[in-house]
Amino acid sequence: MSSDASGANARSGALDAGPLGYLALGLTLLAYGLLQSGALSGTAVGNAAGLAHLLGGITLFIAGLWQFRSGDTFHGTAFAGLGAFWAAWAAGAGAAAGKNAAGLFMLLWTLLALTLAAASWQSGWLGRGVYGLLTVSLLLGAIGTFGSSGGLVKTAGWVAAVAGLVSWYSATAALTNSGWGRAALPVK
Repeated sequence: MSSDASGANARSGALDAGPLGYLALGLTLLAYGLLQSGALSGTAVGNAAGLAHLLGGITLFIAGLWQFRSGDTFHGTAFAGLGAFWAAWAAGAGAAAGKNAAGLFMLLWTLLALTLAAASWQSGWLGRGVYGLLTVSLLLGAIGTFGSSGGLVKTAGWVAAVAGLVSWYSATAALTNSGWGRAALPVK
């Protein structure tokens, strides 16, 4: 295989879908977390299903494929895997079968989040923050679901909302720093 980076096989840094992936993940986590926490009266976490399916599922999955195409295995795995998670969650995976199935669903996806947290450890505080908080949120949500603990599930929602804010900041910093051509917002 040639290492020539010219012509039809050239890949530009402009092909980075990382900011799109982090925006999709951040907004989905923020909506899910705020609804899960009960912060907004008259709403339930199910109200986030449409957003989770389109933005969290489809957009994240496409961003993941885009990252794979550009040679970024970590973000390809993160975005495509989490896109699959949100699409399955929006479709009601586990919830219709009862609390044990829903708890198991969340526990299994906690493993993906834990893998991403471990793999992102050297990437700086934003990567550790997003995937570490997501791991904690999913684990608390799984334990709360298994134990029918509404308080623990609400806490998981707040942790997810904070993870969403960190993810949103990551995308904002990447876009701002790229647009300004310098580190206008700190990322490390």
